[in-house]
Amino acid sequence: MKLIVAIPAYNEASVISDVIKSVKQTLKNLSLFQKKSVVVVDDGSSDKTGNEAVREADVVLTHVINLGLGAAIQTAFVYARINRADVLVTFDADGQHVARDIARLIQPIIKNQADIVIGSRMLGLGRMPILRELVNITANYVTFITTGVKTGDSQSGLRAFNKKAIQKINIISKGMEVSSEIFMHIKTLRLKLAEIPIKAIYTTYSRAKGQPLTDAPKVFFRLLFRIIK
Repeated sequence: MKLIVAIPAYNEASVISDVIKSVKQTLKNLSLFQKKSVVVVDDGSSDKTGNEAVREADVVLTHVINLGLGAAIQTAFVYARINRADVLVTFDADGQHVARDIARLIQPIIKNQADIVIGSRMLGLGRMPILRELVNITANYVTFITTGVKTGDSQSGLRAFNKKAIQKINIISKGMEVSSEIFMHIKTLRLKLAEIPIKAIYTTYSRAKGQPLTDAPKVFFRLLFRIIK
């Protein structure tokens, strides 16, 4: 069994080292997997993100220029397919996620109960900052309108995919709309979805990294274009 935790990163030099260390510490306790690796996708960072990642990660994949979150996740999927991963986990680089949640996140996949598992901050302990909650509710509505899939946290960066999902999903989006695009694949590929509660850590830094509410129309029309096309 092979597990890959992919961390898309753009200008995260101040936090990326601690994020990688926390993930690697959690992976030590996942004895089911004989091969476990932390892969950072440095999406054309202009700071020292790549240098910091090289010190801690098992693999660093680098985009020469900044292409967007969707492109970084696309690279993670390609890498997971080439390396025949059994489970792929995506994990945000801004320090918002708790690495210990990975163990619970992958349980529905291990038990063959789901092809994709979303870590839901809306189901978790603690309340989202009000602006972030408004962004999330709007994004969930846009996701449902464009994909037909109901979810409590369409924008969560903490997700797990089994081998079937890794092999079948072909990410097209380059930008932030990738989070909603994943639900489009869930619908069209008839993948089984599960959601589990996770804890989120909201710092001034992680709040600044979030998707603004003004992005909602742009995401909607990009997803609509995917459907029409």
